[in-house]
Amino acid sequence: MKAQPKASHFIDGQYVEDTSGSLIESIYPATGEVIARLHAATPAIVERAIASAKRAQKEWAALSPTARGRVLKAAAAIMRERNRELSELETLDTGKPIQETLIADPTSGADAFEFFGGIAATALNGAHIPLGGDWAYTKRVPLGVCVGIGAWNYPQQIACWKGAPALAAGNAMIFKPSEVTPLGALKIAEILIEAGAPKGLYNVIQGDRETGPLLVNHPDIAKVSLTGSVPTGRKVAAAAAGHLKHVTMELGGKSPLIVFDDADIDSAVSGAMLGNFYSTGQVCSNGTRVFVHRAIKEEFLARARARTEAIILGDPQDEATQMGPLVSFAQREKVLAYMEKGKAEGARLITGGGIPDTVPGQGAFVQPTIFADVTDDMTIAREEIFGPVMCVLDFDDEAEVIARANASEFGLAGGVFTADLSRAHRVVDQLEAGTLWINTYNLCPVEIPFGGSKQSGFGRENSAEALTHYSELKTVYVGMGKCEAPY
Repeated sequence: MKAQPKASHFIDGQYVEDTSGSLIESIYPATGEVIARLHAATPAIVERAIASAKRAQKEWAALSPTARGRVLKAAAAIMRERNRELSELETLDTGKPIQETLIADPTSGADAFEFFGGIAATALNGAHIPLGGDWAYTKRVPLGVCVGIGAWNYPQQIACWKGAPALAAGNAMIFKPSEVTPLGALKIAEILIEAGAPKGLYNVIQGDRETGPLLVNHPDIAKVSLTGSVPTGRKVAAAAAGHLKHVTMELGGKSPLIVFDDADIDSAVSGAMLGNFYSTGQVCSNGTRVFVHRAIKEEFLARARARTEAIILGDPQDEATQMGPLVSFAQREKVLAYMEKGKAEGARLITGGGIPDTVPGQGAFVQPTIFADVTDDMTIAREEIFGPVMCVLDFDDEAEVIARANASEFGLAGGVFTADLSRAHRVVDQLEAGTLWINTYNLCPVEIPFGGSKQSGFGRENSAEALTHYSELKTVYVGMGKCEAPY
């Protein structure tokens, strides 16, 4: 099983290699097999990528938004035509089951290109401001060369979520995928060239923690968009601030999902499972603190346990498989350590809690796990686990649960399940989070803004709002008469 690309980087419309960069081995987490070997970008590769992006950006920005949108929509169509091929690559890259990648990964990337391609012609308009005899106007202008730094949980989606609004606004982008999942973004870059984008407009370079600073600190980079952990976000934001660069940060979370006693229990269990087990729990917005009203807690746990124990783990390339491995063996060790902390600190293990004995091979699998009787001070209730570990906490009172839900440095997402829609809106209005759901969880269509508050980041991805983070407003005052001065 191999997925070796033609070369490590895609720059100026072609694959480029520089073997003097440090070796990056791409591991298929379902078996531990090395499926590709790439090299991190050297300073020379970084300079080459930036130089080509600067050239392409000027050409691209000179096009009308309609013409730019046409290219993005063409890229979306190509992605849809190749959904199977791209999904298979995403499964190799991440270990996600193919039944999931077929509907959630390249397709959501294509949605982003289609959406931003469609609104490019109208969403970047300025305003006319009458000032008596004089007048003024505003226009939205591109920032220049933008850097996207991706995470390993949705590599193709993130490459498009960042690339689509950046390109629609007239920028060029240099995208650095996670070294854990280096493969998918290269195909996105290929497709954009095929769709008619200028060479150099969307470059992909590989790298590790040493590569990011070469991009973030470069004087020719205008904006940095990061999806990653809070510690990484702090470092990148600090470096960008030193150069007064534009920044978007989509960071981690420990989001609350509140289930009131009048909620439809099966629906709430579905929401909790989507918010904890989809993508093997490796989703930043997951509702990993599930607050369940004490009156329905045991019924909720019984139904959640039965459904969790029926989840099919196995070969991610088998369409019957519902849950694959974690993205890496290092991530598995981290998640297993959190499971042990949960047991040691007194949480009640409902199901799971270790390595499954039913999955053949040497993959990075863990059992989908539910802990009950979790208290706010437990490690598993405070720290982001990024694995399939659901923590169920009790509550009795609305005001109490809101206060507890907000008692976190994170503020990415949250959810409420209740039959009382007045209460639902009242509660979400008080939750300190950027993205919230009522009677569902983790749905993120490209039409709505996505992002967090507090330590979970700033700026928004998706929707027309994203264009404001990839452009800036230029104001022009037009004097219609003779200019006079008092001296």
